[in-house]
Amino acid sequence: MATGKINVSVDNIFPLIKKFLYSDHEIFLRELISNATDATLKLKHLTSIGEASVEYGNPIIEVKVDKEGKKIHIIDQGLGMTEDEVKKYINEVAFSGAEEFLDKYKDSAKDSGIIGHFGLGFYSAFMVASKVEIITKSFKDEPAVHWSCDGSPNFDLEPSDKTDRGTEIVLHVADDSTEFLEDNRISELLSKYNKFMPVPIKFGTRTETLPKPEGAKEEDEAPTEEVDNIINNPTPAWTKQPADLETKDYQEFYRELYPMQFEEPLFHIHLNVDYPFHLTGILYFPRLTNDLNSQKDKIQLYQNQVYVTDNVEGIVPEFLMMLRGVVDSPDIPLNVSRSYLQSDGAVKKISSYITRKVADKLSSLFKDNREDFEAKWNDIKIVIEYGMLSEDKFFEKADKFALYPTVDGKFFTFDELQEKIKANQTDKDGKLVILYASDKEAQHSYIQTAKDKGYEVLLLDSPIISHLMQKLETSKENISFTRVDSDHIENLIKKDEAQISKLSDEEKETLKKVLEETIANKSYTIQLEAMDSAASPFIITEPEFMRRMKEMQQTGGGGMFGMGNMPEMYNLTVNTNSELVSEILTTKTAKKKERLINQSLDLARLSKGLLKGEELTNFIKRSYEMVK
Repeated sequence: MATGKINVSVDNIFPLIKKFLYSDHEIFLRELISNATDATLKLKHLTSIGEASVEYGNPIIEVKVDKEGKKIHIIDQGLGMTEDEVKKYINEVAFSGAEEFLDKYKDSAKDSGIIGHFGLGFYSAFMVASKVEIITKSFKDEPAVHWSCDGSPNFDLEPSDKTDRGTEIVLHVADDSTEFLEDNRISELLSKYNKFMPVPIKFGTRTETLPKPEGAKEEDEAPTEEVDNIINNPTPAWTKQPADLETKDYQEFYRELYPMQFEEPLFHIHLNVDYPFHLTGILYFPRLTNDLNSQKDKIQLYQNQVYVTDNVEGIVPEFLMMLRGVVDSPDIPLNVSRSYLQSDGAVKKISSYITRKVADKLSSLFKDNREDFEAKWNDIKIVIEYGMLSEDKFFEKADKFALYPTVDGKFFTFDELQEKIKANQTDKDGKLVILYASDKEAQHSYIQTAKDKGYEVLLLDSPIISHLMQKLETSKENISFTRVDSDHIENLIKKDEAQISKLSDEEKETLKKVLEETIANKSYTIQLEAMDSAASPFIITEPEFMRRMKEMQQTGGGGMFGMGNMPEMYNLTVNTNSELVSEILTTKTAKKKERLINQSLDLARLSKGLLKGEELTNFIKRSYEMVK
């Protein structure tokens, strides 16, 4: 029997492991199963190239919990280790010293903590165990060995009578970690971290019903048998070639990833690249509302089929964080700060690749089946608009397939829209004015007035549309977006021909004074305009610039303009060619004049959706009295 000291540069590394990784101590099982998987896959490789003269067979990894004995067993049928290998790989910790370990871990350990990357994967066992044993037999023709350590730097190493190839790790669970002796807790961890590991993992058995034997009676019970309970899918969809998968395979994998999701995804994007980095994965577009809040079911990051985290910030471009699915890459550095990730060359390339793949997929969907793409537009537009705002390369590609729907349910690309409206919606200065509504019902009267003029009105209602319009106006020449209720129709697209007012300058001055004296709400800026006599007498509009800045502030970004909380600001445009306005001007009775002004103003406010509460109640009551 050999005894000795583990070769570390401090007297006791294990309390440090426990202290600095305590919040993440559940990962011990992931690390030990990852080691078992590595040992199994290495044996597979050696047998395939003829360097191991043993039968590979169909090895599994088994996890057993002995609640009474307070032990957890992790058993594999992989390479195993010789005595020399145990001394080399277990007794000599693969890093230069505790200081480097602590430096690397002080900020990031509590977030994701894959300690295997520091040669410490096995030592995570000491986060939950007061004593650890290794019983191992190599595939080489050498005796089995038994190693044990109680968490001090001292270990024992002696021969073992183990006859079958592979390694068994026995954890004597510490008093503060007995939660890991519960089957449900182990099941939860296996499902979280090892659901797609490439080697089958057994945890207990389950009862399987067999077909009834021929000639059995209906009342006879079907026979059953106990079978291994394999908890993982060793060949998930993302590890296969797209050519080997059908639509139903992608849908089944989506349900496997998100068992509580009952809606089918709209479509998927299969990622598969070997150079200049390794990356596989599948991204799904779910049905998205206009809600920008983070989704419940996030994209999951794996490394060689081992679950790492669902925080993929910095790896997946921000605008795609609303998607679902899996990204698997051995080239993504772990346990590093977000700022490091954002500056890492490999990660930048991966992020760019994902952006390009998504853009290419959307482009092909648009070209192959435009009708279907249009039908899905409302469910995917928020991602595309966000991408156009945040990624210039995506903007360039998306400009060809991003759609602009009209209030009548027609869809145009930007180039198509420009061609359609340029003859009728170019103003006197040669600027193309794109009219839009954000609420078809609330802005109906304004939409109808614009349509009566032969104008096309878009329906743009996503929460970030103000930001996107700003970007389009700066990236394209001579265009402006104007909401249909931001001014009266004659001012929305100013042409050369101006209406002539029926009122003289003196009458207009008198009218304005009367209006300012009568209207109690002083937040309206009163403007007198000569319009068509059939147009509304009073129109309330909200200046495009001010309203848009306010919307941008609400969705983040308004602060850049330094405008603080912007007040509600409205223009009251009075049509000087309206018969009712002429009547207001010529009415001798002050009471009637006031009634006409207030009723006209309230009708304009009602059209704008601004008449609410007590004011609406009083308006209805007053209107009934007028009918009488």
